[in-house]
Amino acid sequence: MTTINKQWRLKARPVGEPSAETWDYTETEIPTITDGQLLIKVEYISIDPAMRGWLNDAKSYIAPLQIGEVMRAGTVGEVIESKHEKFAVGDYVAGHDGVQSYAVSDGTGLHKVDPKLAPLSYYLGVLGMPGMTGYFGLLKTGQPKAGETVVVSGAAGAVGSLVGQIAKIKGCRVVGIAGGAEKCKFLVDELGFDATIDYKNEDVKKALKKTCPDGVDVYFDNVGGDILNDVLTQINLHARIVICGAISQYNNTSEVKGPSNYLSLLVNRARMEGIVVFDNIKEYPIAMKEIAGWIQSGDIKVKDHIVEGIETFPDTLMMLFNGENFGKLVLKVKE
Repeated sequence: MTTINKQWRLKARPVGEPSAETWDYTETEIPTITDGQLLIKVEYISIDPAMRGWLNDAKSYIAPLQIGEVMRAGTVGEVIESKHEKFAVGDYVAGHDGVQSYAVSDGTGLHKVDPKLAPLSYYLGVLGMPGMTGYFGLLKTGQPKAGETVVVSGAAGAVGSLVGQIAKIKGCRVVGIAGGAEKCKFLVDELGFDATIDYKNEDVKKALKKTCPDGVDVYFDNVGGDILNDVLTQINLHARIVICGAISQYNNTSEVKGPSNYLSLLVNRARMEGIVVFDNIKEYPIAMKEIAGWIQSGDIKVKDHIVEGIETFPDTLMMLFNGENFGKLVLKVKE
């Protein structure tokens, strides 16, 4: 076992896109554990759009990362040493132990996972935070009904791809908005979406009229900006707009671009509601069980985008904002 712990820490808060100056890469000795602690060899790290928001010194649903702290991230790994009564050597655990190759934990926020039931990366994606986000965001907030039209942006990403598939399971017509012909083809041919819009090569507003001739009943928004504004022109009476994220706006150096077409909510007596996945934490086991059943039955297909090497973290993070990831983006910690 190597004695080096590789870590990425916040060096300076970025203005706009994170850069090389944002991060400090350090290599230190693996710390020893004391009673009540365990040592985890991190195997996979979740790369999520929410990470950009955690870098801002601003009030949010979670405290901002502080200068000098290890970058916050979802993780899954193996317990290699334990002085904790609930965790044994050889257990695999998921938690939020940050962008580092080894982590010391007191067990808070950890839960055991079974690598025999699903690949470890799934516990950071479809069976992790993105999966819970898509499940509860669509079913509890979007409340889709059979026969309705559901539109989802960021449709080839970790959350969007699951949202579209669950909407199909619930009997909806599903239109995905994604960037590039390859992603759009995958959504229709592999995941069963009814139609797609390639925002990189199509006029989104015109394409919405074509692909949603009966209007939009539920819009699951992962991108914000112009696309949200365009969808608002096509919503139906009592439509539900789920605000999950706004990745198009996260690296803005000017004010966030809000929807100028918001009066469509008034005219259509529609509802726009934000979601934070942690609000549903007590119900995670229910969602995980149902999603796992759908995977087993073949109703849900999973696509992970795995990048190897913790040293690649800064560039891997930027893949999210450049639209380069295809599926759930995961960093594999490779020694």
